[in-house]
Amino acid sequence: MNLVQCIYESALKRLEKQAVDFEGVRWTYRDFFREIERHAGALSLLGVREGDRVAFQLPKCPEFLFLHFAALSLGAISLPLNSDYKSEEIHYFLTDSGTSFFVTDRERYVRSREKIEAIEDLQVLLVDGLDGFPVLGSLLERVTPNHFVSPVSAQEHTTAMICYTSGTTGRSKGAMITHGNLISNSDALAQAWRWTERDTLLHVLPLFHVHGLNVAVVGSLLAGASIYMHEKFNPARTWKTIEEKQCTMFMAVPTIYQRLVNELEKMENSPNLSSMRVFISGSAPLSDNLFHRFEKLTGFRILERYGMSETAMNTSNPLDPAGRKPKSVGFALPGITIRVVGEDGRDKLGGEVGEVLINGPNVFAGYWRKPDKTRESFTGEYFRSGDMGFLDETDGGRLYLVGRSKELIISGGYNVYPKEIENVLESHDAVRESAVIGLPDEDFGERVTAVVVLREGRSVNCEELLAMCKSRLAGYKCPKQIVFADALPRNAMGKLQKNILSNELCK
Repeated sequence: MNLVQCIYESALKRLEKQAVDFEGVRWTYRDFFREIERHAGALSLLGVREGDRVAFQLPKCPEFLFLHFAALSLGAISLPLNSDYKSEEIHYFLTDSGTSFFVTDRERYVRSREKIEAIEDLQVLLVDGLDGFPVLGSLLERVTPNHFVSPVSAQEHTTAMICYTSGTTGRSKGAMITHGNLISNSDALAQAWRWTERDTLLHVLPLFHVHGLNVAVVGSLLAGASIYMHEKFNPARTWKTIEEKQCTMFMAVPTIYQRLVNELEKMENSPNLSSMRVFISGSAPLSDNLFHRFEKLTGFRILERYGMSETAMNTSNPLDPAGRKPKSVGFALPGITIRVVGEDGRDKLGGEVGEVLINGPNVFAGYWRKPDKTRESFTGEYFRSGDMGFLDETDGGRLYLVGRSKELIISGGYNVYPKEIENVLESHDAVRESAVIGLPDEDFGERVTAVVVLREGRSVNCEELLAMCKSRLAGYKCPKQIVFADALPRNAMGKLQKNILSNELCK
């Protein structure tokens, strides 16, 4: 069984039900699957075959969805690429993956033309016009029912997608995500979140990322739910749509929740949220401060979960709001096992910090054409996440994350975990967010340095923040330096890029 077959079976059960509404254009499940068939016919006319890599660099649009699932239905491997990637980045991803077909629009092609034309045997398909290139609309006009392709017999172990890691510590690696990974993870989330055809999801995330595509879209389609999709996130419009469309689910990153809270504080009349079941956050850590502010303003506790490109979703806080705790990412999802181990490979107990290991049907098949990197990333059957955390055995094995292993600061011979310090800094009512990094230091090896962003109209000095840290943390953990900034550098999904901060402060 492959993913497109599962979507087809879901569609058969509810043919006339809304699948997706994109900016007012609506597709029922029958219509949606017919579009997948049509676009599969177009890709087939272009020459796409089983095993081919098909890369997509498109803005958020319905064509992205139809073409992505169409490629999977042909047994091809889909590569969703960030719509903002520049020419050198695009060249790396296309060449590293051995992509044969690149689907984009005129604007992005022109932007990267020189690098794209340097790649041999690469076919380009544009969703809009440019002389000399195949255009999606022309291919679709040639598609007849004879070109409709039934989903190939790709099995669960077959690679469906190559998702490139964010590459914050080096060159991005392509994680091979199988059909089975996608199906099993959606099943686990449906069970954990009681995700059913009665749900309506408001979608404001990008489609090139696993959060917006593999979690939100795939999860909704397999559950038989309906999606309202906004092309771009707008906080005022988000609150309005939740109320008007009677949405039940919403997924976002902490940056989006921050902007929603800021908008809500300015609104004269609060939106009616009575239809909502759950607000879900991921892709970056949710601060304790934001967790409580959102609950105070809306009455809803955000449900935080933990996932990554290589494994999709690993843990989730409980659906019951009473069981959600700030700073915790919850418990292992059904079918998934979480361990926390030390450098010696032994399990850490009693709340001791170690590296988080993950095992389950959600774990990827390895890094594309990088067997050495794949071997390094596993210990036995467990994937080494690179995330540092601890399990609270007194609370059923609840997982807390304290940072990335590569973000670990060793100052004066002591291990310092940035998240612990960030939580203290962000508890100050003048602090909006913070990032703690280690900078080279002749005496300490690494100097604990905090970059702090203040709330609009608020002020606090370094001495006050340092005093607060010293009152709550061991001396070696306290920042030796505090730097104020207007904003923290983040990637498209709101994930903090500490490497950029380190480079800037080391200049």
